[in-house]
Amino acid sequence: MSLGKVEALWARSVYSPVPVRNAFEVTVERLAQSIRLGVLVGGERLPPERELAETLGVSRVTLREAIGALRSAGLIESRRGRGGGTFVVSPRASRARTANRQPAADMDDMLDLRRIVEPGAAALAATRTLTAADRATLLRFLRESTTCSAGRRRLADSRLHMAIAAASESPSVVSVVGDVQLKLTEALRRIPVIPANIEHSDRQHAAVVAAILAGEPDVARSTMEEHLDASAALLRGLLG
Repeated sequence: MSLGKVEALWARSVYSPVPVRNAFEVTVERLAQSIRLGVLVGGERLPPERELAETLGVSRVTLREAIGALRSAGLIESRRGRGGGTFVVSPRASRARTANRQPAADMDDMLDLRRIVEPGAAALAATRTLTAADRATLLRFLRESTTCSAGRRRLADSRLHMAIAAASESPSVVSVVGDVQLKLTEALRRIPVIPANIEHSDRQHAAVVAAILAGEPDVARSTMEEHLDASAALLRGLLG
């Protein structure tokens, strides 16, 4: 993109290369930020796909999936025909579609609490001596989260996270994770179910459960942190 010095400095943080981990979710967050910060304004066309993908350091497949998520969230729209392309939705129209969204401070507080508690729950679960029934329960909830219908995805995801918390054998941890999951579910219901994110989430869920069953608390913690960071980037991008 050809920008003046001031614009280039302004846009640098938004258009810096995306980290390899959670590339899809972070791309959604970066593009949404560019719209909310005014780097891209209402009615403006997005840069060409190839150029934007190279700038962000992601594949064109990842970029297309991110653009699809932003389109579903009402932040951008596609126009056909001569002069067509992908354009930023005007602020008035965008605000109308997100008028009932959760206050940013409340969402940040919930995501911060989740980032502290759930990785610890996964690590603690990995230190426990789980019975055969406990192990089977974790695997059952994991399987259900990956085979359920799109309409039951939010519930199945929450049940898996609650099962991981329960495996920590700490009633206090289970209580806090339950509170977080209730608030999280409310936020997730306001964004579309995105296949690219679901596939990524499924892999991370499987890795967390595998680390717990293998008795690897450090791996369980770091993998859960990566998973939560992906969810947070998506929520902050689409609802922030």
